[in-house]
Amino acid sequence: MSQPWSPESWRSKPIQQQPVYPDTARLAEVEQTLAGFPPLVFAGEARELRRQFSEVTQGRAFLLQGGDCAESFLEFSAAKIRDTFKVLLQMAVVMTFAAGCPVVKVGRMAGQFAKPRSSGEETIGDVTLPAYRGDIVNGIGFDAASRVPDPGRLLQAYHQATATLNLLRAFAQGGFADLHEVHKWNLDFIANSALAERYSQLADRIDETLAFMRACGLDTAPQLREVSFFTAHEALLLNYEEAFVRRDSLTGDWYDCSAHMLWIGDRTRQLDGAHVEFLRGVGNPIGVKVGPSMDPDELIRLIDILNPDNDPGRLNLIVRMGADKVEANFPRLLRKVKQEGKQVLWSSDPMHGNTIKASSGYKTRDFAQILREVRQFFDVHQAEGTYAGGIHIEMTGQNVTECIGGARPITEDALSDRYHTHCDPRMNADQSLELAFMIAETLKQVRR
Repeated sequence: MSQPWSPESWRSKPIQQQPVYPDTARLAEVEQTLAGFPPLVFAGEARELRRQFSEVTQGRAFLLQGGDCAESFLEFSAAKIRDTFKVLLQMAVVMTFAAGCPVVKVGRMAGQFAKPRSSGEETIGDVTLPAYRGDIVNGIGFDAASRVPDPGRLLQAYHQATATLNLLRAFAQGGFADLHEVHKWNLDFIANSALAERYSQLADRIDETLAFMRACGLDTAPQLREVSFFTAHEALLLNYEEAFVRRDSLTGDWYDCSAHMLWIGDRTRQLDGAHVEFLRGVGNPIGVKVGPSMDPDELIRLIDILNPDNDPGRLNLIVRMGADKVEANFPRLLRKVKQEGKQVLWSSDPMHGNTIKASSGYKTRDFAQILREVRQFFDVHQAEGTYAGGIHIEMTGQNVTECIGGARPITEDALSDRYHTHCDPRMNADQSLELAFMIAETLKQVRR
């Protein structure tokens, strides 16, 4: 029998990766203010995403989740939101057509501000300061004043998330997501891609399908001009998350209304920890990052805590191991979960296990290794007779130079040209679409 849960029960548990605020009185005041603000999303929307997750878990849909490593206050703009949303739509269209199934679209947006760190400190030269933990906590500037955790940043994050969600809803429902326009964007990408010949056949088939629908008078259906789009972020700062817990008036269940989906990171998934305690009690679909150190029995205990009813729409296990570790570590986890009859959505995070440091000092990721981890993820599922349900990536619609490689390759020497991330390197638009076409080809083969 599990212990009683409440929105604040996490406070009695050991907790990792939390900032230490010098001004605790100001922090309490901000937490109270946040709790009085309107929710960012609604329980009914989270329930709908949970229903769609169930479809993915049962092999009838595919999950596409992507966006910034960490949203920033400085680079916040309508154009940046638009461009990332646009690339996610482009990726979804390619996957939907190739796989012949719906693609559930979830953005790492409108709340992905906080970042766990491998060390609580950062040293440059002979100066050591507290680590940068995301704009919601402290500043990226390497000076003592910037690195002091500031409760006021929680309020700024809320207001930026509100504005982001408002724009995303407008894009999703206001005509920007029209399938015909999205296809035109993909044609522009193909025309300028070094892989044009490889991808043009798929594009031609989409063209023919749209022409057929137009001839049948079906091209004005609302489903072709609007999309469902959801938001997600890592539930890292639990005082922020607690402020948005609301009891649904229809069901009486608790929901974290800061996002449609929340996930627990690989560094904060302790069975007796505060993050697991918090998320076990909210009704949102939730995720857990699964790294190479995960033990099969521990994973089963974690699943039992977070999804005691074995609901296929509840839990997304996000595999992040690195291209050299998937084949060695993932099959034993997959077999154990299958053997125990657990209903979970498996998705691949090919980003976090493939971070390296270039000779120039920049953190980067090799696009070839990203592709390799995704292929291995699909191969393991195919060998075990299970369903590879999704992809979870750090990407942007901007033309950044942060990950090396790709059809139009970025070299280590070019990383400094447009290296804008505040934390980890992201794929740019071209690399993201190249990945989408590769996944589309794989999905087509798998679903046959």
